[in-house]
Amino acid sequence: MAHDRYISPFQTRYASQEMQYIFSEDNKFRTWRRLWIALARAEQAQGLEITDEQIAELEAHKDDINYDVAVAREKEVRHDVMSHVYAYGVQCPKAKGLIHLGATSCYVGDNTDILVMKQALEVVRRKLVNVMALLADFADKYKEMPALAYTHLQPAQLTTVGKRATLWLNELYMDYCEINNRLSSLALLGSKGTTGTQASFVELFEGDAAKIKAVEESIAREMGMDKVVPVSGQTYSRKVDFMVLSALSGIAQSAMKFGNDMRILANFKEMEEPFEKHQIGSSAMPYKRNPMRCERICALARYVMIDLLNPAFTAGTQWFERTLDDSANKRIAVAEAFLAIDAILNILLNVCDGLVVYPKVIRARVMAELPFMATENIMMSAVKKGGDRQVLHEKLRVHSIAAAKVVKEEGGKNDLIERVCADPDFGLNYEEVEALLDPAAFTGRAAEQTEEFLQQVIRPVLDANRDQLGEHAQLSV
Repeated sequence: MAHDRYISPFQTRYASQEMQYIFSEDNKFRTWRRLWIALARAEQAQGLEITDEQIAELEAHKDDINYDVAVAREKEVRHDVMSHVYAYGVQCPKAKGLIHLGATSCYVGDNTDILVMKQALEVVRRKLVNVMALLADFADKYKEMPALAYTHLQPAQLTTVGKRATLWLNELYMDYCEINNRLSSLALLGSKGTTGTQASFVELFEGDAAKIKAVEESIAREMGMDKVVPVSGQTYSRKVDFMVLSALSGIAQSAMKFGNDMRILANFKEMEEPFEKHQIGSSAMPYKRNPMRCERICALARYVMIDLLNPAFTAGTQWFERTLDDSANKRIAVAEAFLAIDAILNILLNVCDGLVVYPKVIRARVMAELPFMATENIMMSAVKKGGDRQVLHEKLRVHSIAAAKVVKEEGGKNDLIERVCADPDFGLNYEEVEALLDPAAFTGRAAEQTEEFLQQVIRPVLDANRDQLGEHAQLSV
């Protein structure tokens, strides 16, 4: 590895080899050659004078790309597609005259971009489902464990640890649905020609529209796609890139929500991400266990969400049938969005595979706040014993303020229960009040909601993707 020039952290630290290959030059240019073969085969089927020998020659060299020839040629002609047409022709002298016949640069460029995004979306979907499976198991395991819930980051009514996990899981489910939607709507550009009118193919096939359409259908079929865009200029609409990256941005948003919640829970000491035996949390403070993986999730998620602006501007500034100011931006923006999401999903797989829960801390934090939440139950029990509801309500208000003052100003424990038991107007002893403080009685339908959500929404998804489950991720750093 060279250490005297910029190297992308996606390459060395974050993205998987699998995703890096999808956006590699090998995958790109091999796809170009597959598209040229598909075009030649489709044109042959519709009557052009293209021989099986020529197609066989193209097939023989579809993967052994002569980069040195292409690079030298591009320095001379300043055109990447024509450089690769030339390089392919050097390897295939019998077929060189038919390579790219009737096509424009976007035939290989745009169709390849769609095919690459399809490959990448399938990897994203697979990893997303595996994260969902891990969170589903976690939610099921902890569906009945009471925990403090928060609104405005202030203690509110109780929830359960598992129910909170369903909130993370539900957002990932929404992302899963959106990824499926994007995959199902992807269409090849097809063979539309220079301005989308297919004029070159009208010339080739002497105006036979049926043959021109058959060529497109054949190309799509050979490339594993079921449709082509109905109309276009020279390119497919750049809104497609925006829509795909919007789905990735959705995953980033969900991941950031999870990452931020985990960072706060780590501060509360209720939950933690996995921590390796020899991991160092801080260069200065040896005791620290920083939530570095969730911090990385949040950092990369921010990058993806901001990156969404790139295809938005690109889509809005395409003049008429196309301009070329999309190309340089698109090469970076689309690829890096996928590489970042891949990294995020790898971290999520790693973290969700080893989430650490501290039940005693969770319970202690619940019990520190539960007396305030139980005031209505305490009041009702005292009324049943003959107390005056209005008098008791006022006394609970006064006692609660006093107990909160002890906690906040004196650093003491919540002594509201002791105050209630010592007040003769309530007529309740400690055992009676303590019986009202079972945390499970304050979690509502959290456990049932968790079960219903898992069974009705998540399990069908996991069952449908059973053959892709069981994936784990080891992080390089």
